[in-house]
Amino acid sequence: MRFSLQREVFLKPLAQVVNVVERRQTLPVLANLLVQVNDGQLSLTGTDLEVEMISRVAVDDAQDGETTIPARKLFEIVRALPDGSKITVSQSSEKITVQAGRSRFTLASLPAGDFPSIDEVEATERVHVPEAALKELIERTAFAMAQQDVRYYLNGLLFDLRENALRCVATDGHRLALCESGFEGMGAQTKRQIIVPRKGVQELQRLLEGGDRILELEMGRGHLRVKRDDVTFTSKLIDGRFPDYEAVIPIGADREVKIERELLRASLQRAAILSNEKYRGVRIEVSPGQLKISAHNPEQEEAQEEVEADTRVDDLAVGFNVNYLLDALSSLKDEHVVLALRDANSSALVREAGSERCRHVVMPLRL
Repeated sequence: MRFSLQREVFLKPLAQVVNVVERRQTLPVLANLLVQVNDGQLSLTGTDLEVEMISRVAVDDAQDGETTIPARKLFEIVRALPDGSKITVSQSSEKITVQAGRSRFTLASLPAGDFPSIDEVEATERVHVPEAALKELIERTAFAMAQQDVRYYLNGLLFDLRENALRCVATDGHRLALCESGFEGMGAQTKRQIIVPRKGVQELQRLLEGGDRILELEMGRGHLRVKRDDVTFTSKLIDGRFPDYEAVIPIGADREVKIERELLRASLQRAAILSNEKYRGVRIEVSPGQLKISAHNPEQEEAQEEVEADTRVDDLAVGFNVNYLLDALSSLKDEHVVLALRDANSSALVREAGSERCRHVVMPLRL
């Protein structure tokens, strides 16, 4: 096996694939990338048995073959070489030589036959989604996923396929993030819910670049596969039932506060400095035309902020975890946001003033 290519051309597919490879491995071969050359095309595969990433790029001076190369070492070498270097990788017996100008590195390899592959996805559903839309859905919701929750189905992102729409939902039990996008041609019959695990979501988020390219999503019984012209991404799914998230979205939260998003975010950030480090609580008091934010901590320190708001609501005070509110505001894009409240013991609904496509639910906190 042998191939040559420019450093910058090599670095991009390497960077996409190397993140999938775990630093601590049970099987030595999982610390390696599967490197295959066929008909002038280089294919790099990394996996941790839960997520698999295959990246492809055209190469020069190619000689067909396959092997596995230590992932981190190869990535670090290529990254450390000077810009514009022409890199040649060749194999002789069990050694791999990486050469660029006067630099030469010899790496150990393991047989390609030892490299595990994720089972073929028997797609039960296939949909086509614009890359920019999928990237936006994940970015606006993934932050609300649970981390190492015993309710394992919360440690991932729900992809809810509906008629001509895809909805992404994440919740950790204290807050919920929901965003949807409508697409023509998804197929009116397509209805399916799948839960993609946290690591799969993070790798997919890192991979997506936006733009007008159309991605193909294949959903099997236990896997999601995302295909782009240069990359194939596969993730196992979480086998579980996501809670009925629509029941969590507050109904009858008719006491609305319309406010400038950036103004509210800055005020919350300042108040958060003096909030209790453990509970991160802030108290929000609404009166006609204004919002009052207050926070205090066990050292008897106190912060107060007053912000102008478009509201007729009077005499309502609710406590919230300030980090949850800040996360929700960061994921919204409109200049103005709406806080929909009901009473001191009910969840708040946070959304953009001009759209209900993305909604965030934040549970109240007793202060």
